[in-house]
Amino acid sequence: MSRIQTTFENLKREKRKALIPFITAGDPRPEFTVPMLHAMAAAGADILELGVPFSDPMADGPVIQRASERALTHHVSLHQVLDMVAEFRRRDIQTPIVLMGYLNPLERMGYRAFAEAARKAGVDGVLTVDLPPEEAEAEMLPLLYEAGIDPIFLLAPTSTRGRIEKADAAGRGYLYYVSLKGVTGAGHLDLEEVARKVEEIRAAARLPIGVGFGVKNAETAAKMAQLADAVVVGSALVQKVEENSGDPERIETAIVALLKEMRAAMDKEARAA
Repeated sequence: MSRIQTTFENLKREKRKALIPFITAGDPRPEFTVPMLHAMAAAGADILELGVPFSDPMADGPVIQRASERALTHHVSLHQVLDMVAEFRRRDIQTPIVLMGYLNPLERMGYRAFAEAARKAGVDGVLTVDLPPEEAEAEMLPLLYEAGIDPIFLLAPTSTRGRIEKADAAGRGYLYYVSLKGVTGAGHLDLEEVARKVEEIRAAARLPIGVGFGVKNAETAAKMAQLADAVVVGSALVQKVEENSGDPERIETAIVALLKEMRAAMDKEARAA
């Protein structure tokens, strides 16, 4: 059983939902990332999503695009991101880490080399935004399975039942439902529409469902936790990084405060259910 699967099994027994924060590796500086991962785990994060900086992040809105730009000014590469995960693992062997990014850096390293390096570093899951299950089947998926790394796939409001079943069959760990049409940080959530789609996914899938895009505060996180198995928060945290980029201590304070508010609101809803 993978660390991600174990985490969801434990949370299910506790009748709680997973809180999954996202930051971009190397933003605003490389030395910031590992301490921030530890701080987020201590603040109540169950799984950590770590963005691999990329020059053309087409699924991301301006906030996360600027995070990639800041990291790339320090030449943060996929190799350095894996080094950060390995450093994190020296102190934390329990909290799962999912790398989230785009295919090009993985392709340049080589799929087999990446899978082996990610396994050695302690990566638990990989979400490649521009790699659908059909294109991953031939090379990437067998290598990730062999390395014990969970491939995680995105679902959209427009995903059909056939697409849901395909992502569920090929994926491991959890499914990531993008609750908005558009890029990260865009628009406002229609909770009734999210609820309908999550139920549609649940009827066709066996994996836990995480919902992301549009989760901005504790209230939204609590409402999402009523619908799904996990709540993913990205742009709201990266915005805190940007607002305090000149003072790392203020970044950590701001991010930890937001995560603790979300954790408390999610757990309060769970106790009331």
